[in-house]
Amino acid sequence: MRTDKNSDRKNGSRTIFDSVGKYVAENFLPLISFVVMFVLASLLAFFRIATTNTISSYNIDDYEVGQISDVTIKANKSLPADYDNPVSVQKGEKVIRKGFPITEEGYAKLKRMAESSAYIDYRAFADSVLYLMMLGVLYFFLFSRTCLGKKPSGKEMITENLFFVFTYAVAVLGMKTVLFSSPYALGVILPVAFCSFLMAILFGQLDALYFALHAAFGVLNASGYLLVPFLYTLCISLSAARIVHKIERRIDIVFASLLQGVLSAVFLTVFKIIFNDSFAEGMLSLAGVAFNGFLSGILCLGFLTPLEYVLNSASVFRLMDLSDLNNPIMKKMLVTASGTYNHSMMVASLAEAACREIGANSLVARVGGYFHDIGKMDNPEY
Repeated sequence: MRTDKNSDRKNGSRTIFDSVGKYVAENFLPLISFVVMFVLASLLAFFRIATTNTISSYNIDDYEVGQISDVTIKANKSLPADYDNPVSVQKGEKVIRKGFPITEEGYAKLKRMAESSAYIDYRAFADSVLYLMMLGVLYFFLFSRTCLGKKPSGKEMITENLFFVFTYAVAVLGMKTVLFSSPYALGVILPVAFCSFLMAILFGQLDALYFALHAAFGVLNASGYLLVPFLYTLCISLSAARIVHKIERRIDIVFASLLQGVLSAVFLTVFKIIFNDSFAEGMLSLAGVAFNGFLSGILCLGFLTPLEYVLNSASVFRLMDLSDLNNPIMKKMLVTASGTYNHSMMVASLAEAACREIGANSLVARVGGYFHDIGKMDNPEY
């Protein structure tokens, strides 16, 4: 009996290892791309933590007593008073406030912070790595056969990884600049509309939806867990994916980009109202996100054709090109195999009508009907 149990355990372990090995072999490139994405995101998280948790992020020479402060500076770490520096600073304390004159005490605290050495909060970095690991679990769940309803291709997963790292990097680096460190200004440079446009056109609505969720949670971490960038990213990504849902011509992307620009400004306005933010200082941000939405569509139009060929993706625009009966292949079929040509036209019409009735992709069916007998051109008598 004991021998049988040991044998069953060995067989069970062997089955598990065989299954894991088979999965790795079938998804080698997507797994490699995920590992690269995770490493890059972790490095960016380390950069964010290492540059955020410094005592001072300003130049003390830019400030003087009596000056009207143009920013609010908070202390990121408590600094006790000592013999050389009798001024103490408490973590989270607002040392100087925007719009108020700098007092002697405030300047002394600024100087105390500027003279203190920087530090790295490794616990915060570990938290970010753990968060990214959880995002990895979410990524594999969303881009699985269960959620997509089909086995995801390697090019889908690699493209999503690239877009995620791109978005995450822009968010991290943007938060380090003076212009875009505000949660309302960060949306000006986030490329989520651009990436969502491409994901929806190249791979479909479901891929774009899952990218929106993945990217939004990534921006949440990159922005230091600020709610506004997270909500803005989610809304913009979902709206961009929906806008290009049924476009059939490349020129339609221009109109989609105009609509996306308007929606971007509307979303930011709504968030400013909800979170009671001032409009007086945010007009440039509103104009910036509107321009971002418009530019995203224009850039999508420029990048789309190269990506279609590199990824060999049957986007709606590529299918429309293939459905053109004036292309050389269809003309050749009409001349060399007119019977097959007429048969293909009939099959395409029937398939297209059937797909429209059941809600399937009628364009794919029509193009498939056109080309399903293309090989008969070499032997028309068959």
